[in-house]
Amino acid sequence: MEDGDEWLAADKLEHLLACFSITLLVAALSGRSRHAFLRRRSAALGSLTALAAGTAKEVGDEIGIWRSAGASAKDAFADVLGVLLAALLLAVSRRLRPSPRPKVEMDGLDLT
Repeated sequence: MEDGDEWLAADKLEHLLACFSITLLVAALSGRSRHAFLRRRSAALGSLTALAAGTAKEVGDEIGIWRSAGASAKDAFADVLGVLLAALLLAVSRRLRPSPRPKVEMDGLDLT
């Protein structure tokens, strides 16, 4: 790990935005699946995918796949923060989304 790994470096923002974007993209795609299992767990799937991507990047840094000083706990923190922000956004948007009204019928009349 490099000593010059600053908390407010540009790469921390890149880590945060990458994991934020991956979380939202995978959640959006799985939320449109024809499988209810995937739709119900879309936020979790997005979060896990982003965390796996961030972990893979840090492992790659550590073993020398990319030119880097090695794995960075600060990069990993930025990854987790990106996922948490995306999960918060997904939770708030789900909470604000109107729930479908139940269909009510009386004597053949549709009262929705």
